[in-house]
Amino acid sequence: MSPIEFWFDFSSGYAFLAAQRIEALAAELGRTVLWRPYMLGTAFSVTGARGLSSTPLKRDYAQRDWARIARHQGLTFRPPANHPRVALAATRAFYWIEARRPDLAAAFAQRVFALYFTDRLDTASPEAVSRLVPEFGLEPEALLAGIAEPALKEKVRKIGEDAVARGIFGSPFFLVDEEPFWGWDRMEMMAEWVRTGGW
Repeated sequence: MSPIEFWFDFSSGYAFLAAQRIEALAAELGRTVLWRPYMLGTAFSVTGARGLSSTPLKRDYAQRDWARIARHQGLTFRPPANHPRVALAATRAFYWIEARRPDLAAAFAQRVFALYFTDRLDTASPEAVSRLVPEFGLEPEALLAGIAEPALKEKVRKIGEDAVARGIFGSPFFLVDEEPFWGWDRMEMMAEWVRTGGW
């Protein structure tokens, strides 16, 4: 069976919450997860939307909602004061790792989320991101060189553009058997869709 595609921006609070559940949910459904970070700004440039954190009223509500959900689920949630950061370095690092050690990519993404949302990682800084990779048996210098390569930069840009062309415009966003589900609060509906074969 096809994997659940999990599209997200590392700076998305709701994506952080989804990342805590997606692997267990997929296992319940007999599926795997294809982790797909992308730059949400790519979608915003097409849709004309703005992120929750830069939209008055919505920003205040979202911050309260994230904290409320995190308390309910027993999660530590402390985004940095200058949230959201543009997580381009972390996104490029993910795809560099995936190309070399695909078995490590999901764990790396989970680690990025955990550190960013406890205010311990600047996802915009290549140097800060590179300091994570020894945990995964990789060399910081190799990652820094790799994410600076034009081919890797182009790959990440194209992944984002291709996602938007497929109708992906938010974070988190899920595709399962080509059926789209937008948002953390659609995860259970997605699961029911898979279990029943849709409606």
